[in-house]
Amino acid sequence: MEWGEKYRPVHLDEVVGNSTALRQMLEWARTWSRDKKPLILYGKPGTGKTSSAHALGNDMHWEIIELNASDQRTKAVIDRVAGSSSTSGSLTGASRRLIIIDEADNLHGTADRGGARAILELLKRTLQPIILIANDLYAIPGEIRSRCEGIQFKALPARSIAPRLRYICAAEKIACADEAIRNIAEMARGDMRAAVNILYASASGRDRIGDEILPSRKDERSSIFDLILAIYGRMPAETLLSIAYVVDEPPETLLQWIEANLGGIEDPDALRSAYESLSRSDEYLGFTYRQQYHVLWRYATALMVLGVAGVAGGKGIHSRISAPERWRRISTYQKQKSVRASMVRKVSSSLHMPQRTLKETYMSPLAMVIDRDPLSYAREFSLDSDELDLFLHDRSRAVSVSKILAMEEKERETRREKETAAKTKRKADGTGGQQEIIQEKKDQPSPDSGREKSSPVNQKTLFEGF
Repeated sequence: MEWGEKYRPVHLDEVVGNSTALRQMLEWARTWSRDKKPLILYGKPGTGKTSSAHALGNDMHWEIIELNASDQRTKAVIDRVAGSSSTSGSLTGASRRLIIIDEADNLHGTADRGGARAILELLKRTLQPIILIANDLYAIPGEIRSRCEGIQFKALPARSIAPRLRYICAAEKIACADEAIRNIAEMARGDMRAAVNILYASASGRDRIGDEILPSRKDERSSIFDLILAIYGRMPAETLLSIAYVVDEPPETLLQWIEANLGGIEDPDALRSAYESLSRSDEYLGFTYRQQYHVLWRYATALMVLGVAGVAGGKGIHSRISAPERWRRISTYQKQKSVRASMVRKVSSSLHMPQRTLKETYMSPLAMVIDRDPLSYAREFSLDSDELDLFLHDRSRAVSVSKILAMEEKERETRREKETAAKTKRKADGTGGQQEIIQEKKDQPSPDSGREKSSPVNQKTLFEGF
């Protein structure tokens, strides 16, 4: 077994560093209720986010349900695995289920189609504690971030990593020089998992690690944030280009990020020069795709990075680094498209009407009818605030209606829990069976009672409002 897994912390007091984050997690778990926001643990890889989440579950004696990037996180999978777990009790007798969604910033591609939307729905209706884990907080959709409480995990200093490495060496009965321990701790750059892996590789086939054994440096790619900071800093051209080449993004993405953060240049003439460099770089990218001559990528990268850095003046960037605006617009459009599709599916199914007919013929009349009594139709069609807003075009009114429906659902859930507890108590007393039979006879409707109830909404009853 590899040492990273063998010596993974089991309890919170075994986790190295980030004591403030661990205290926040423990306080959240001890006082957890349905009104508590889920957590997002974010920070660089290897800082203990996933291990801390599992350790918290162990300390609280909660059953743990985990979904990570190795799973296919489609809407159907999330609903089946995490969705059912979030609204039901534990089969193992644990007081609660802790749902862990690892790499929540890595929902992309066809394998995770609908995953982000399913996670949002999960957060809305959960009855169990949820922890999301991410390396990049801002890669998580804003609508999910707004419903969660963020806890940052910071990179571990070498002085915190070294004692853990010494403990592992002692447990494995391997003699290790202090200088070698310090070298490994510094090369890991705050990543405990990388430090343990380097130690494991260095000790393979040996019973002693000396100063002469130099472990390989951790392979760490620079992020786009490192590149933006470097552009506005005082770095040589060679260093800037080396950072740009190892950032795991294509040149067109680098161009969009650099353009989105030109606010750090205040002088109008310098800003004009920066845009000229980006424009010329964009031309090279166009040549690359038209002619399939990818050598031009290096020229495009050099123009955008060195051109902007040259006019930035090394004064640093004093505002928050933000993602490209066009990404936010695309994300908003995709969300609106998803909400509209969900609404059409719900309404057409309830009215037994083809979706195309609903969209082409009845959307406007339906909006007029729903505007008169939004609460009843939102309840009948199971519309959330976003879907209802498509009819009302009044966000505050749609939110207030959704809050009323949420309160009704909460009251029904509380009532069901009380009834379940009462039945359990009666069965324990041995008097439940006969009372339930009597109660069922009382609750049976009379033959004529169904005539007094209103019919469910259908195509006929819907348009009688006119």
